[in-house]
Amino acid sequence: MPRIHFQQQLAMLKDKLLAMAALSQQALELSVEAYLQRDTGLCVHVYDIEQAINAAERGVDEMAYELLAKEQPMAMDLRFLMAVIKINGDLERVGDQAAAIVKRCAELQKTNPDAGPENLPGHLAAMGALSVKMIRRAIRSLLEGDPVLAEKVLTMDDEMDRLNRETQAALRDEMARRPEITENALNSIIVARNLERSADHATNIAEDVIFWVRGSDVRHNDIAAAAAQ
Repeated sequence: MPRIHFQQQLAMLKDKLLAMAALSQQALELSVEAYLQRDTGLCVHVYDIEQAINAAERGVDEMAYELLAKEQPMAMDLRFLMAVIKINGDLERVGDQAAAIVKRCAELQKTNPDAGPENLPGHLAAMGALSVKMIRRAIRSLLEGDPVLAEKVLTMDDEMDRLNRETQAALRDEMARRPEITENALNSIIVARNLERSADHATNIAEDVIFWVRGSDVRHNDIAAAAAQ
C-alpha cells in the first residue's frame, strides 16, 4: 500500500511539472510574438505568466524534496526525482528568458515606438519558432518518457546555434552600415541571445529525460551527432 501511494505521489508531481512546462512554453511563444509584433499588451500577459511560473517552481521543488526525504527512493524513481528538480529549474529559466524578451519590447516602445525587428536582417522569427519547437518536443519527451524524442531535441541545437551566429553577425554589420538603427539592432541581438539560451534549457530538459529513463548522463557527449547518423 505505501508503494502504491508513493507512485501516486510521483504521478501528481509529474502533473505539476507538466502544468508548469505548459506555462513556460506559452510564455516563450507569446514573448516572441510580442517582440515581433511590438505588442505591449502581450508583454503584460507574459509578465503575469512568468509570475505564475515562479509560484509553480516553488510548489514542484517543495514536493520533490519532500518525497526525496520521506521515501528515500531508489533506481529509476530516484532518477526521476533528480530529473524533476533539474527540469523545474530549467523551466523557470525559460520563463525568465521570456520576461527578458518582452522587457526589450517594452523598452523599445518607450524610447522608439516606430522601431521594430521587421526591417532588420537576421533570423529572429526562425529562432523564435525553433526555440518553441524545441521546448515543445522536450516537454513531450517528458510526458511520454521518450528518450528517442529527447535525442531529437539535442540534434536541433546545432541549427539554433547557426541561426544565432548568423543573426548576430548580420546585425553587427547592419549597425556599422546604419548607425541610426543601433538601439533597435542591439535589442534584437539581446533577444537572439535569449532565444538561444531558451534552446539550451530545452536541451537540458531533454538530457534529463534521457537520464531519468535510461540512467545515462549524456551531458558533454556528442549524442546529437550520433543520433543524426
